[in-house]
Amino acid sequence: MVVTERLNRLKDWLHGTAGLDEFLIEPASEDASFRRYFRISHDDQTFIAMDAPPEKEDMRPFVHVSQLLNEAGVHVPVLHQVDLERGFILLTDLGSRLYLDELSEENADRLYGDALGALLSIQACGNCDSLPLYDRNLLMNEMVLFRDWLVATHLSLELSGSERGELERAFAMLADSALEQPKVFVHRDYHSRNLMVTVHNNPGIIDYQDAVAGPVTYDLVSLLRDCYIAWPHERVEDWALGYFELALQSGVLRQGHMDETQFLRWFDWMGIQRHLKASGIFARLYRRDGKPGYLADIPRTLNYILEVSNRYPELTALHAITSKVFDHLTAAQDTGTA
Repeated sequence: MVVTERLNRLKDWLHGTAGLDEFLIEPASEDASFRRYFRISHDDQTFIAMDAPPEKEDMRPFVHVSQLLNEAGVHVPVLHQVDLERGFILLTDLGSRLYLDELSEENADRLYGDALGALLSIQACGNCDSLPLYDRNLLMNEMVLFRDWLVATHLSLELSGSERGELERAFAMLADSALEQPKVFVHRDYHSRNLMVTVHNNPGIIDYQDAVAGPVTYDLVSLLRDCYIAWPHERVEDWALGYFELALQSGVLRQGHMDETQFLRWFDWMGIQRHLKASGIFARLYRRDGKPGYLADIPRTLNYILEVSNRYPELTALHAITSKVFDHLTAAQDTGTA
């Protein structure tokens, strides 16, 4: 009933405030929040209408970050009409060609090359002074989602006191690694479901309202160790080191302050932090919000943690705990209980 009421309000707003006399409206996409998106066909044009109920979603960060990214020269939607009070935005339609659907062995270098170029523009030109800080509290709270939602709630797996202590120590080390990195503009969800293949100025970039000022490797690892698509380790490392060189040349990173080994360690550990968070969020989306669509992506996130933690002796305990969690998840999936 509430959903139908919101849709009717959106239609009235499109007719009135947005000035569209006749149009066709159809669902475009949904995401992990309360926002919904509709494709609006009007004359020979299409637009995207965002529906973000004001009591559930604050659209001001989206509007603010849109301006910052536009000033950085990357391809983001133009905001044609904004109504913060009602929770509606009419914006440019960047199409429906998600990177996730388009990526292949043949075009990956080209598409990732474009995405890395756009990321460099964001980090070199994006003004992050007005963005929230990706501080220790946020980093730690994100990793706790793994323990509370995946391990405890979704799998009903009880960790021992020593395991809980080891997990806390691992979280602290990962946060330390993130906080010692240079701070840049961080999209925070820079991956194949939020990048659109476009004819001009590829890629189109969406879903950036959670942007923060944070670690230089965060968006890079989000893109290259994507929760939704995996590439061979060697290829990912080549892409990451190619970006390292570009970041040095552009001034995003300072010459002489780190080498490839340090950068890859930051990259690896940042990826573990992100995938701990992601696995917990995917479990929460199912258990709390009734959205099972992300459950199939949890094994990929855990495999990233296992692969990377196995290369660092400091993370041996985290590797063992994650392996235990992975085994319980596999068993639960086999019996249909997860």
